[in-house]
Amino acid sequence: MDQHYREVNHNLKGDVHQTQIKNMTKQTILFLLFLSTSAIYAQKSDTVHITSKHINSQILREGTHRYLVYFKMGKNTTRTQTQFWTRKISRIEYNGKPCIEVTQEWEDKDSIMHIVNSISDAKTMQPLYHKTWWKTQRSRTATTKTVTETTVDFLNKTVVHNGKMLSDADTANQVKKIWEGFKSSIDKYFLNWHLDLETFPLVTYKEGATYLIPFYDPGTASNLKQVAYTVTGSAKLIGYDDQKIDCWILVHEEKGNKEFFWISKKTREVLKLEQEINGNLYRYKIKLGFSS
Repeated sequence: MDQHYREVNHNLKGDVHQTQIKNMTKQTILFLLFLSTSAIYAQKSDTVHITSKHINSQILREGTHRYLVYFKMGKNTTRTQTQFWTRKISRIEYNGKPCIEVTQEWEDKDSIMHIVNSISDAKTMQPLYHKTWWKTQRSRTATTKTVTETTVDFLNKTVVHNGKMLSDADTANQVKKIWEGFKSSIDKYFLNWHLDLETFPLVTYKEGATYLIPFYDPGTASNLKQVAYTVTGSAKLIGYDDQKIDCWILVHEEKGNKEFFWISKKTREVLKLEQEINGNLYRYKIKLGFSS
């Protein structure tokens, strides 16, 4: 083999080698892009944006349900600020349409502190009407309790706060925020955040999935927003007669707030909440086994 042929052969081998490297590089890049796209798709597919099509209101259990609610000022401190919440679910007709009505009555140590009447569309759970009554201390040092009452009529698009019809003309800070919060929900699909215990049973869960729920708490200063809840796994609660109840663990977390819900896989009911606020205040909700 002469020198010229060796050089040509060497150059050809080099060209082939470079071509192979280029092809391998392209294949590697395509493979990495495929993995990246797959990861993004998987991430998106595990995030569910809740709409009316995800709601199964037939799962709601009519009747009276009660919760024990209390606080702890530290993880291992004694219980304080004990409350009993009574929530009644009924199927009714409202404005000629089938609806679901939820009434709430919250009792503290010596009186009723909160009464709620909420009416939602029977199929989609879109809020139609929401009325709240509060009797609370405005501060820990206050010696008297203040009553506030708010009615939100979503069909007529009105808000009445303490007997006053709200509008764009209101300038008082708190009242203005209530009105702005209401306007954020107009002509949009959302769910009533004040009915979270009745909303969580409506969704079908999957481990590892995140659910973005369009929540608005009517009559408050908060706006409609997408609130993320993630199913982090399963756990068993021990009930009466050593009954082992298989539950989903649904977690919501934001700055200064962590919430852990135990949701029965069988009945879909929320059986327990553990909430940590700013790392030093804890709130618990425990569903009672009997309603009387």
